[in-house]
Amino acid sequence: MISYIKGKLMQVAQNFVVVDHQGMGISVFVPTSMMARLSPVGEEIFLHTYFRVGEDGMQLYGFLEDKDLEIFKQLITVSGIGPKGALGVLSALSSDDLRIAILSGDAKAIAKAPGVGIKTAQRVIIDLKEKVKFEDGNYLANDKEEKNSVSADAISALVSLGYSLSDATRAVHCVAKTKEMKVEDVIKMALRNLIG
Repeated sequence: MISYIKGKLMQVAQNFVVVDHQGMGISVFVPTSMMARLSPVGEEIFLHTYFRVGEDGMQLYGFLEDKDLEIFKQLITVSGIGPKGALGVLSALSSDDLRIAILSGDAKAIAKAPGVGIKTAQRVIIDLKEKVKFEDGNYLANDKEEKNSVSADAISALVSLGYSLSDATRAVHCVAKTKEMKVEDVIKMALRNLIG
């Protein structure tokens, strides 16, 4: 098993990179969403990897962060999503956005990935909802924070304005730093965050 690869980034293609590791060029499939965060060609790179041996040969999938690799491994356990499908999902959504979509039940967000229909997206939610955790502060309001009616009211207001539950949840929790904030202030700041 290959847990990681460290070497010089030699080539960046549409959905893979080539890493020079001790004089050998190794192709590693990566999510397209990760391309902008890669080191420049010629620089050192470190990727957490998943090694797969299948009927179509050996393949190596790489991720800049361990949390991306973990959600990839969880995705490939879902019936109908293989490694290429999981890579497609992580190309359409960041691992954090995918976790939010799963925990909030937002199948439409997951179905934006190429080759993933609404039924497969619903299966992802059903299969992974209990397994997925959001390490960076529990974004979703189904923990103790659900008691915080300010966040819940702000999320509800944003959803009624037409934003998806996962987008509204992410925006509110990015701005709702204290429980003393007023709902109106949270909504205004979250809207600024959503609009850009």
